Amino acid sequence: MAAPAEAHAAAAAAAAGLRLDYDVIVVGAGIMGSCAAHAAASRGAHTLLLERFDLLHQLGSSHGDSRIIRDAYVKAQYPPMVRLARRLWADAEAESGYRVLTPAPHLSMGPRGNAALLAAIKSAGAEDVDLSQMWGGAFQAPAEGWVTAVSERGGGVLNATKAVAMFQALAVKMGAVVRDNAEVVDIRKGPEGGVVVTTSAGEEFCGAKCVVTVGAWTTKLLRSVAGVEIPIQPLHTLTLYWRIKPGCERGLTAKAGFPTFSSYGDTPVYGTPSLELPGLIKISCDGGPPCDPDNRDWASGDREITDRVARWIQEFMPGHVDPARGPVVRQSCICSMTPDKDFVIDWLGGEFGEDVVVGAGFSGHGFKMGPAVGRILAEMAIDGEARTAVEAGVELGHFKINRFNGNKDN
Repeated sequence: MAAPAEAHAAAAAAAAGLRLDYDVIVVGAGIMGSCAAHAAASRGAHTLLLERFDLLHQLGSSHGDSRIIRDAYVKAQYPPMVRLARRLWADAEAESGYRVLTPAPHLSMGPRGNAALLAAIKSAGAEDVDLSQMWGGAFQAPAEGWVTAVSERGGGVLNATKAVAMFQALAVKMGAVVRDNAEVVDIRKGPEGGVVVTTSAGEEFCGAKCVVTVGAWTTKLLRSVAGVEIPIQPLHTLTLYWRIKPGCERGLTAKAGFPTFSSYGDTPVYGTPSLELPGLIKISCDGGPPCDPDNRDWASGDREITDRVARWIQEFMPGHVDPARGPVVRQSCICSMTPDKDFVIDWLGGEFGEDVVVGAGFSGHGFKMGPAVGRILAEMAIDGEARTAVEAGVELGHFKINRFNGNKDN
């Protein structure tokens, strides 16, 4: 049974002579779009999820084996969203019958004068630790002038590709239609309301509402369909896996309680326990060179990023990880960065009003929030408000499109 909002929209469209094939059309099937499709379908909305590439492709931002989930955040708007997401991750695992989240503590470390580090530690309720006494002395942080603190609550490692597949499967289970190799090239107002979504193959789908979650392609698509410029810069990033030194393999595993970690020094490094590839540990660096998602050379900046991480390992984990021979595995990814590194979660506005909702610019830290963002986007599309966000204490005012110059009328 359709929810009242969908039923009203469908009735209004029928009276106007417009056939709405779907209540909600979601464009882009990464983690945000897959979660939004599941959330909409769970509400009883007739939902279509369109993906321009193969499902679970490796060309965007949602693939790979691992993502960190943690409470340690600099900005106050994110911990409530993480807590909401964590509850929804658990709900989805229970619904699917399998696990995508492996619990782990989270270590935050860096110079004592780093304000961002101190804010993150405070938000997570992390406690100071003596690294020489932790995890077999795997970390060798400077003795003076550094803070090293651990949060034991709610952290862990998410299996990224498995998680996306889980939400797509759950969406289908709830009645959603999922189509891949369906590149959306146009979104326009329907002649009597709603939206019409057109693919590169010439297919047209009518919907009461549309949710756009196309990651690194957001700026191009919204410029084309609405003339809206959202300053989202795709970055080519690297995920690196390094060989653990002989005899240290077991101590650096998630099973042994080894943490996810973030280093706030000159090199912004993060890592996860050895989990997906036995004998290897994921240690990578934030950032990377700008890229065009349609014309990537797949190698820009690789040497610089690899060298930076290798130097960090040599300084902080020399007894447990081998940087000398370089990373064993390199995986390319894209981060879609906004100027303030905050998300975009808003109605598109303009001629589309509240018929098109945008989720974008997750700036390298959005995956963990996927179920929360998906629920919020679906509610914005169906209800014209996000009641779940209000109840969870998530302030959506931080994520408006009109905070960027040149879009003040949206």
